[in-house]
Amino acid sequence: MLYLLDANVLIDANRDYYPIERIPEFWDWLEHQGSRGAVKVPIEIYEEVKDGTDDLATWIKQPSVTAALRHSAEVDPTLVARAVADGYVPDLSDDEILKIGRDPFLLAYAMADPGGHCIVTTEVSRPSKLRANKHLPDVARHFGIESCNTFEFTRRLDFRTNWRL
Repeated sequence: MLYLLDANVLIDANRDYYPIERIPEFWDWLEHQGSRGAVKVPIEIYEEVKDGTDDLATWIKQPSVTAALRHSAEVDPTLVARAVADGYVPDLSDDEILKIGRDPFLLAYAMADPGGHCIVTTEVSRPSKLRANKHLPDVARHFGIESCNTFEFTRRLDFRTNWRL
């Protein structure tokens, strides 16, 4: 199983519960998981995070972190288009496309290998939402793609602050 990280996983972890300066073990563990091929950040998500001006942007731009976490696969544009048209609706306005952001790319990477990927996101299922308001777990479910939140992800891969021992 390859875990694909949404930007909100990294942003929220740094801001809310695993700040880089306070819990560096988490970030070292994440880099380790990337280097062993269990976790990747698609280029579209990587660019979103690296363009920041905070500790997270500085961390992700480190050559070892980039090498470990940045997904080397290329996205299939037809799968991105399918993610938008079938996962949301085919007639999204420009404003709605901006609202869904880079989620279709995450979906497209996972669609390329059904059953082999899990999208990690902090978004919560809201099945009643429509159009560009749909949440990533619900769109993923539509395509048969597994998703989980940060805490489930860290449980599955057994994060602990003494993980190096």
